[in-house]
Amino acid sequence: MDQVLGEVAPAVHPTVALARELIARISITPDDAGCQPLIVERLQALGFRFEYFNSNGVSNLWARHGSTKPLVCFAGHTDVVPTGPLDKWHTDPFVPTERDGNLYGRGAADMKTGIAAFVTSVAEFVQTYPDHPGSIALLITSDEEGPATDGTIKVVEWLQRISERIDYTIVGEPSSTERLGDTIKNGRRGSLSARLVVKGVQGHIAYPHLAKNPILMVAPALAEMAATVWDNGNEYFPPTTFQVSNIHGGTGAFNVIPGTVEVYFNFRFATASTADGLKANVEAILQRHGCEYDIIWTLGGKPFLTSRGALVDALTTAVRDVTGVTPELSTAGGTSDGRFIADVCSEIAEFGPVNATIHKLNEHVSLTDIAQLHDVYFATLENLLIKRVSHA
Repeated sequence: MDQVLGEVAPAVHPTVALARELIARISITPDDAGCQPLIVERLQALGFRFEYFNSNGVSNLWARHGSTKPLVCFAGHTDVVPTGPLDKWHTDPFVPTERDGNLYGRGAADMKTGIAAFVTSVAEFVQTYPDHPGSIALLITSDEEGPATDGTIKVVEWLQRISERIDYTIVGEPSSTERLGDTIKNGRRGSLSARLVVKGVQGHIAYPHLAKNPILMVAPALAEMAATVWDNGNEYFPPTTFQVSNIHGGTGAFNVIPGTVEVYFNFRFATASTADGLKANVEAILQRHGCEYDIIWTLGGKPFLTSRGALVDALTTAVRDVTGVTPELSTAGGTSDGRFIADVCSEIAEFGPVNATIHKLNEHVSLTDIAQLHDVYFATLENLLIKRVSHA
């Protein structure tokens, strides 16, 4: 409907406006596409100090206000996944579009509205409490959706070098499932992958006594691994899982016993297990079944867990006060950059918008949720730095 002459257009929430600006930048991993300079532009007049860590085409930003403890950090990423077929989108994924009460665009949910809410809530907090106790930081990368080898980990390594620890970290990943506020992620499982090559002796299939079939050797070992209870999980985590993703073996001929077979597998493991313990158990099984092998392990991320305490309580209270929803704690899902931050911070929680459309065509987030997300982050800062500190 056209605006009536003389009628005042409704004000656009500043977080929505900033989210639109961020979505309009084509920041497919690892290209930041100017998102971080926009963040700096919004924060520099407020007295933030900035450190830049650029590595192999990845942009990383550390912005901090204040110099005392406790240090509260908002962590997130400006990079997005590719769009997929453009003709399947209802509108251009990099032209932010409001429709039916939602904001559409690549990164709308994952996680440019989270970034926008970080910036606007922090800016409002600093303006409201210019002499606030403690410190506030933003840790932003453009390499979360990719290999993550040049992203958040580079900032964490710098923090370790200068012996700086973060007290509380809020990761703005889209944690909500049905409605904003229903879920806080207070931990993530670890990921341990392996490339296993079992060695045999190639030969004619009619003369098996002259050959050694590595497929038959590894099959019972894999069956034992699949049947193994690696741990029973705990209050927050389900039991560790083992899955095989690829098996490659054979020459393509029906009458040749292969000389090797290659197996890729993965553990998603809880804090009830360790990477070293899982490795040792796997190799014991392989040796028990007489396998001659080479194995290359890749630790994609260690598990981390934040029990109920200052951060979870502050965030839960803020969510309930703003949305009227009492969030559940969850450790479900894959990995996040919290796995790196855990090396310098003992309390980490993930909270962000509804994740139903992340990485999908026509990704979107509710306009109402964007405004409420800003309010939740602002209230959490108050709970951690004003209310809690003033009563310490």
